Amino acid sequence: MVSKNQIKTITGLQQKKFRKQDKLFFAEGIKVVQELLNSNFELHHLYTTDAFFKGIAADKVTLITPDELKKISALTTPQACLALFTIPDEKPVPDTGLIVALDDVRDPGNLGTIIRLCDWFGISHLVCSLQCVDSYNPKVVQATMGSLARVNVIYTDLQEYLAKTKLPVYGTFMDGTNIYKEAMPQNGIIIMGNEANGISAEAEALATHRIAIPRFGNLQQTESLNVATAAAIILSEFRRNV
Repeated sequence: MVSKNQIKTITGLQQKKFRKQDKLFFAEGIKVVQELLNSNFELHHLYTTDAFFKGIAADKVTLITPDELKKISALTTPQACLALFTIPDEKPVPDTGLIVALDDVRDPGNLGTIIRLCDWFGISHLVCSLQCVDSYNPKVVQATMGSLARVNVIYTDLQEYLAKTKLPVYGTFMDGTNIYKEAMPQNGIIIMGNEANGISAEAEALATHRIAIPRFGNLQQTESLNVATAAAIILSEFRRNV
């Protein structure tokens, strides 16, 4: 059974201020929860409508009814379980390898998809500006489909981070060099910009290389690509010659 206080705590975690205060976030659905249980994330408590998971301490599991799950779920159609996990301390980002940096990406679905893309393409570190949507937002967590367990996401002053790095910095711009004609390195930082405004002027000034995905349509009237779609194309090119 879920108490009123537990319902209040769990539903409060839909807001960033309470996630920060309690150092907790939640995930829903068997696949996502299982991925996080198999990771280094520390389970705080699991609420489930059935015994889907094995090997979890009895004091960390509460069997609940579908109606009780509806009261704590952030989904329109609850998915059998909800688990609370402890938000870990951020890990440092090394100044080597391929790193993705996001400049003010606000849409939870976009961030979640980009985290999945980083996982797919073997990008271990994702640097977000302080204005980006929170990676522990429930919609982001769901969109990652468990990839959040394998990608280190940190939030920092992006301008300061880019100014200090010794890595080449690749900015994505409409007037950049055709990415299909460039030899992409395996060490560097790739900046992806805000959904509406692209990369900020401050970050643009720190980009050492300007790249672009060319348009091939006859009319060439499409203004831009969705940031997650663009990230998929760009990461594929960076990894093509590995």
